[in-house]
Amino acid sequence: MTVVSSPPTYTESSTAAPSLKPTVFWRIAEDIPIRLKWVLMVMSVLVPLLLWWAIASTGWIDNKFLPTPGMVIASLVTLWQEGYLLTDTLASFLRVSAGFLLAALVAIPLGIGMGAFRSVRSLLEPLVGIVRYMPAPAFIPLLIIYLGLGEEPKIALIFIGTVFFNTLMIMDAVKFVPKELIETTYTLGGDRRQVLMQVITPYVIPSLFDTLRVNMAASWNLVIVAELVAADSGLGKRIAISQKFFQTDDIFACLLVLGLIGFILDLSLQAAMRMTCQWAVK
Repeated sequence: MTVVSSPPTYTESSTAAPSLKPTVFWRIAEDIPIRLKWVLMVMSVLVPLLLWWAIASTGWIDNKFLPTPGMVIASLVTLWQEGYLLTDTLASFLRVSAGFLLAALVAIPLGIGMGAFRSVRSLLEPLVGIVRYMPAPAFIPLLIIYLGLGEEPKIALIFIGTVFFNTLMIMDAVKFVPKELIETTYTLGGDRRQVLMQVITPYVIPSLFDTLRVNMAASWNLVIVAELVAADSGLGKRIAISQKFFQTDDIFACLLVLGLIGFILDLSLQAAMRMTCQWAVK
């Protein structure tokens, strides 16, 4: 009886040449110690904050142009006490959620269809490729003309600005599904529907989460642009008001809120991927 052993797993440490010095920080495609990971993550936030505090506190730059972290925190407290922070954050969040959810509902089946069927790809890829290069903010005048000044043009702008990128990135993920998996499914008696639902879709779910993580940032950029143009509330509107009255501490406060929201959303999507795609998480 012939026993076929699995191929050995090679790592940098096991195959290092004599001239390759051992290292912890510069490992290629390998894990690093958990303590080093957390130290580096804390430093990535703490070092820029310390530099900001040091530059703003020396007086080299007028605090009107570069407020100190303390001034920004005080501004956050004031905006919260006056009710603006919660109202504006909630307004922007609801607009992004509506526009991005609509874009995902369209892009996911469209991207899977374009990736799986060359006929669908040939039919739609030229159109998607052309519209993708049209800057979404350029649609704002038309959206205002067609949809007015309510919530609809803001949501539509987020939809236009993210749906095409989502579609193409999902399509590319589907194109790289191993053909062996598809052929094996057909060999075992599967049909096209089973290939789509039980092979292709599960395979691309990790890439789908990565796509949503990347393009979620674009949706927040777009909602701020939309609110700068025409809005009664929202973080973009608050930034525009603060710029008018030269309140840079309020602008920094809104930017800080945007960064924290994005960070929380990114962590949430990563957590969702870990729960649903444990086989793909390193």
